[in-house]
Amino acid sequence: METPQSKLGSTLPVPSVQELAKEPLAAVPQRYVRPEQDRPPIISQTSALSPQIPLIDMSKLFSKEFMQSELEKLHLACRDWGFFQLINHEVSESLVESVKSGIQEFFNLPVDEKKQFQQQGGDIEGLGQAFVMSEEQKLDWADMFYMITLPTHLRKPYLFPKLPLPFRDNLEVYSAELQNLAKKILNFMANALGMDANDMKELFEQGLQQMRMNYYPPCQQPEFVIGFNLHSDAVGLTILLQVNEMEGLQIRKDGVLVPVKPLDNAFIVNIGDILEIVTNGVYRSIEHRATVNKEKERLSIATFYSPKLDGELGPAPSLITPEKPALYNRISVEDYFKGYFSRQLVGKSYIDVMRIHNQSSKSGQV
Repeated sequence: METPQSKLGSTLPVPSVQELAKEPLAAVPQRYVRPEQDRPPIISQTSALSPQIPLIDMSKLFSKEFMQSELEKLHLACRDWGFFQLINHEVSESLVESVKSGIQEFFNLPVDEKKQFQQQGGDIEGLGQAFVMSEEQKLDWADMFYMITLPTHLRKPYLFPKLPLPFRDNLEVYSAELQNLAKKILNFMANALGMDANDMKELFEQGLQQMRMNYYPPCQQPEFVIGFNLHSDAVGLTILLQVNEMEGLQIRKDGVLVPVKPLDNAFIVNIGDILEIVTNGVYRSIEHRATVNKEKERLSIATFYSPKLDGELGPAPSLITPEKPALYNRISVEDYFKGYFSRQLVGKSYIDVMRIHNQSSKSGQV
């Protein structure tokens, strides 16, 4: 039986881009052609010279000798970049490889088999796209399979439980491993911020975990389309796993878009809007997007971790002082997500709804 909380938002059904890309198209259908100002620039081969997001070694965070220096690196990465790559994260390489294989096999299933996973009744969970609010809206050049994975009682019976084996079992283990990893990262962040650890723990202890598998097909005219529009993540923390070797993630840094080159056996971790709110603006969520290419599809899986749905979020009490008053309002987590999924995804526009507008945003900087 569905709980009232299990439907966080709605979206309009859209055609499968994976199937569309298989057709011999003379031109990209107009609904996917982006306005010129939204189109991805062609990143030159010299992009290796562009700045790379910080690298955090989790084993050093557990080491007495290196903990303090690595905590400082983590703090600067979260404050100045909002993104970092995490190595030595203790999630087994064999599990990660099994999940990667399962995702590739899932998107390669026959069309009729994948139909059972399509979004139902406008629900955002399932196979399709999110944030589609009108028939005129431009669409992403991507198929996305999104679902709530934890707590288990919020799982849709026709999604996670129906995944083919052994993928379902591997994803079950992966889900638990990434929940543990997210809690460890959040604990280290609280430490780096000088925040009361209980503020973070109470908020995220029995948190909401969502997963989104992304399939970005190749496109004959990649300069006209976007895989995923420029946005910040609404959640607390995002842990992204690159599934195959094709790159495409770009993040906004100092007003320009920086391409991210994923490292082997690393996760890409980023701050979401909720964590910006919880840290009272010290850690900032960063806009990012996905591009596509002409030669080959790109696949990834994003695991999102947020406070429990029946909780409330706002700036951590231990980070509010007379000198640094609260920059954001308090709101129930469920109402926050329902508001987020009820609108088009445009940059960081949703977090502005949460802002206390009589405060200067500069108060949140350190």
